[in-house]
Amino acid sequence: MYQAVLADARFQEQLLAFDRDIAASARAARCRLCGGALHSGSYARKPRGCPTGLGREHAERFSFCCAVDGCRTRATPPSLRFLGRKVYLATVVTLLSALMLGTTPSRLARLSVVPGLDRRTLARWRVWWRSTFTDSPFAPVAMAAVVPPVDIAALPVSLLERFAGDLEQRLLSLLRFLGPLTGGASREQRAFGTTAMRAF
Repeated sequence: MYQAVLADARFQEQLLAFDRDIAASARAARCRLCGGALHSGSYARKPRGCPTGLGREHAERFSFCCAVDGCRTRATPPSLRFLGRKVYLATVVTLLSALMLGTTPSRLARLSVVPGLDRRTLARWRVWWRSTFTDSPFAPVAMAAVVPPVDIAALPVSLLERFAGDLEQRLLSLLRFLGPLTGGASREQRAFGTTAMRAF
């Protein structure tokens, strides 16, 4: 089931559409410091783990720069495709980390769905879920929105299970929930994940 989502170019197209909507809202809100207009300042990424058939637009990380001289504040809205500075897509980091929970030989064999991925990378992702994520300023907000409490040792599965729907719907909800951690979210946006939890 996880492998089907990882190989689904249509799902990535959906995430790109959501990222465009989030970026448009961020641009319309103008600069959070001076209120100036925001100009496009997107930058290129080289995401790994992409399904076949995706165009170059999937390597663009939406970002903006204030047009006012003397301000030039950068605004990088949340993303459902990119998880901070990680080079692998957020879907890959999430679903393969979930597969690693209770690793068995058959599960390890399924990890080959992403070529070039080694066990050291997977181990770093496990550390990220169990420490970097849980130690972040966003964690108290996230944990307060989840009932019953999330089992830290079972992340990200324990978070995925808190959302309704099929795997794609739950993954989409989780990626929205993680928005404040995807780099560039302002302090005012820290409630974004909690709102997403209520909405899905």
